[in-house]
Amino acid sequence: MIQASLKKQLHGEQGEFQLALSLHVAQGEFVALFGPSGVGKTTLLRCLAGLEQPEQGSIKVRGDTWFDSSNRINLAPQQRQVGYMFQDYALFPNMTVYGNLAFALRKGADKKRVYDLLDMMDLGELQHRKPNTLSGGQKQRVALARALASEPSLLLLDEPFSALDAQIRVRMHDELLRLQKHFGLTAIIVSHDVGEVYKLASRVMLMQSGAIVQQGIPIEVFSAGQTTGKFRFTGEILAIEPMDILCSLTVLVGNQIVRVVAMPDEVAKLNVGDAVMLVSKAFNPMIIKL
Repeated sequence: MIQASLKKQLHGEQGEFQLALSLHVAQGEFVALFGPSGVGKTTLLRCLAGLEQPEQGSIKVRGDTWFDSSNRINLAPQQRQVGYMFQDYALFPNMTVYGNLAFALRKGADKKRVYDLLDMMDLGELQHRKPNTLSGGQKQRVALARALASEPSLLLLDEPFSALDAQIRVRMHDELLRLQKHFGLTAIIVSHDVGEVYKLASRVMLMQSGAIVQQGIPIEVFSAGQTTGKFRFTGEILAIEPMDILCSLTVLVGNQIVRVVAMPDEVAKLNVGDAVMLVSKAFNPMIIKL
């Protein structure tokens, strides 16, 4: 789906550094870019979208060349079939919800696309309202619908849910996954939220100083890697998976993911999303629901 090799000089808090990486994303894959601020994650998205130009390299999507520095090819953003969700929504304040979606349609596209998205996102009753009359969650649904209006082959999301409270954020995660699977979209998200990455992404790329330094499934990249010793901490259950005679619990503790095993009777009353306390002596963890 996406094959990109990019180089671009950047200026961060620690001085000059170079964005220099190769990116391969399969069709329909949901990938997360994770790492501290100022390492080039947003710049990478903007280069893919055509909002910034790399100094060297190439970008190919579905075999089409979007950028090639050696052959002086650089397609404009509107030619790239990209849907982009910005952190600050970036809705047009003078347009209604309907107007924002209609503006994003590809030239000559059927307006039915707008009504379909309004229906899918439960925005029909809001279509005549302007952004300043909407809540944060409503604005985010409009922003997602607008990103999908152009029938993109690639969906880019730059910390789209960071300003939402936890309950609304969970609902938006579910909505995004539903739409991503419905349209078969290839998606790349920038996020600083481990739980969000674990829930949404099938693969996470850890970035530092303009480079991808580690990648894999979230549990591999984020696992604390320690299940022994005395500890007592609270966290949120991200997944419950049956094993042969035991169960595996994946728990988000702070900004770390921990995996522990438990007896089936211990997890019988537990659900994904529950807050729990993990207490351990040596190798025998206890899980207490809060």
